[in-house]
Amino acid sequence: MTTPPPQSAPVGATGTEYEVPVERGKISEFAAAMQSENPAYQGLQAITPPTFLACAARWAPEGGRIETGFERARLLHGEQEYVFHGPPPRAGDTLIARERLIDRYTKAGKRGGEMRFAVVTTEFRSPAGDLVAEARATYIETAAKEGAK
Repeated sequence: MTTPPPQSAPVGATGTEYEVPVERGKISEFAAAMQSENPAYQGLQAITPPTFLACAARWAPEGGRIETGFERARLLHGEQEYVFHGPPPRAGDTLIARERLIDRYTKAGKRGGEMRFAVVTTEFRSPAGDLVAEARATYIETAAKEGAK
C-alpha cells in the first residue's frame, strides 16, 4: 500500500488559530540551546530571543500548520525571517498565531528537474488583536532524481 501524496494548500489558505504561551522556562532553555548567557533571557521578565518564535509550531493543533504538499524526503527549509512590530514578547505573554500560505513558485534545479517553493508567514498577535511579530519561512522541495517515481 502506498501513501497518498499530502494535499497542497492554495495560496491564501490559512491554518487554524492557536495560542502560544510564552513561558520563562522555555525562553531560558532556548537561550541555553543557543549558548547565550544574555541576562535579558532569564528571570520573571525575560524577553524572547528573536528566533524563539520558531518554537511556536510545537503548539499548533491539527489544522494549524499549512500543508505545502511537499515530499518530506526532498524538503528543505530555505529561508527564515522575523519581523517585530514592537518589543519582543516576554515571559507571561500569550500570543495568538496563524499561518498563511502567501506564495508558490518553481525554479529549474541546477541538476535538472524542477524545484518547488512555498512561502508561509505566521502572524503572532496579542489577545487584543495587535500584530506583535511575523515569521516568514520559505520551504523548498528539491527536484526529483531522474527515474524516481
